[in-house]
Amino acid sequence: MKYTLIMNTKKNFLAAMILIFSVLAIFIGNGCSDNNDDPDPTPTVKNYASCEGCHTDYAHLQQVYTPDTSAPSGGCGGEAPHYEPYDRVYMGGAGYEDYKQSGHYDIGCVGCHNGVDNTEDKATAHSGDFIRHPSMFAEEKCASCHQSIVDDFETNLHHGTGQKRKVTMRSGLAGPQEFDQLPAHQIEGYNANCATCHASCGECHIVRPLSGGGGLAAGHAFTKTPDMVNVCVTCHVSRGGHAYLGVAAGTEPDVHLTSLNFQCIDCHDSEEIHGDGQPVEQRYAYSKLPKCIDCHEDAAKSNNYHSMHINDFNCQVCHSQDYNNCGSCHIHGDGARIPAYLDYKIALNPLTDLKPDIEYATVRRAPGAPDNWDVYGVDYSNFDVFPTYNYTSAHNILRWTTRTETGDKACFSNCHIRNEGGILINKELYLFLEDLEDWEVSANESIVVDDALPASWFEEK
Repeated sequence: MKYTLIMNTKKNFLAAMILIFSVLAIFIGNGCSDNNDDPDPTPTVKNYASCEGCHTDYAHLQQVYTPDTSAPSGGCGGEAPHYEPYDRVYMGGAGYEDYKQSGHYDIGCVGCHNGVDNTEDKATAHSGDFIRHPSMFAEEKCASCHQSIVDDFETNLHHGTGQKRKVTMRSGLAGPQEFDQLPAHQIEGYNANCATCHASCGECHIVRPLSGGGGLAAGHAFTKTPDMVNVCVTCHVSRGGHAYLGVAAGTEPDVHLTSLNFQCIDCHDSEEIHGDGQPVEQRYAYSKLPKCIDCHEDAAKSNNYHSMHINDFNCQVCHSQDYNNCGSCHIHGDGARIPAYLDYKIALNPLTDLKPDIEYATVRRAPGAPDNWDVYGVDYSNFDVFPTYNYTSAHNILRWTTRTETGDKACFSNCHIRNEGGILINKELYLFLEDLEDWEVSANESIVVDDALPASWFEEK
């Protein structure tokens, strides 16, 4: 009896031990770490061996990022805001979820960026023909779906044609088509200093503009309609945006914003922004630009002021507020040596070939100076080919301004010059030779109003 009990106990013990070791064997085979020194093995580890796996894990990006070697250029708007390198390339949030639902997601990372997928090694992933900004190669990367837009891009106003025209012709060449003939170091300087706001598709639809800090704007989502403040105004901050939003002390937002809540795209539609394929040398030559009469078609007959002056000057002469000016920009040096200031000037029309019906126009001081490129060893041999005051259609329109609010005075009292006891009232509204720096005189002689205004305005009454 005792012997039988002992044998049954041993059998039960052996069966129990066999069951325990069987369970342990299954556990070990199904996921224990091979690292016997790991006190707390983790069965599941995220896979970084893919573009998406890396760029959707914020902590991992913080471990492998490469620090910046230089700050992004902020352009005319001042220093660009700083985003850490890992913030600029992190794909996350609602924007990333939107991206995953788009047709662009189906193309895959290497379909646009090239490089190598399915690797944990950062250098390998970004090796070979990797492209950081695919839309810089729009014909190769965008045209298969957006052929017409890509075909027209060369005349896109954001391509920098007008700016390249001035740099090229002031350097003594014929026009923007010869830009590539400039010295290599001048082209390098242009790209580093002037081109930060002249964008490809991505800077409007995927990433923040360089002058806004760069990097993915919304988790790699493709935004069809760019955000006015975060995209348009980020580049057009010192002039268009500054005026339209009424940023400066003593100014008001444009009436099209306050009364109609117009966004940039309401006037500057996609057809204009994308280009029409017809080459133009500067933006005012572009046929798709909006005109005031597109909406105000009866302006010429709406009041006596309009009927009298509709072909004498541009609308801003009466309806603009003071606007931002600056001058004498030293490329890659100390910036604008005539810092930004608010002003308003009327001059002879600088664009008589493009706007032949206008005699007088508002003008804005621009950054051009004879020594712009001194730091690159390049002279502006033909600097005087353009004025340093440009035709401007300031985006700060009001119905009632210091010129249109005359009260019970004569209609011309706030805009015509008149001599009262030797003091010339309203003279500050016009551009005279005496308003210019010595190096500006020759360039602007054709547009200053000296000897162009009625002599009677200067006679003492």
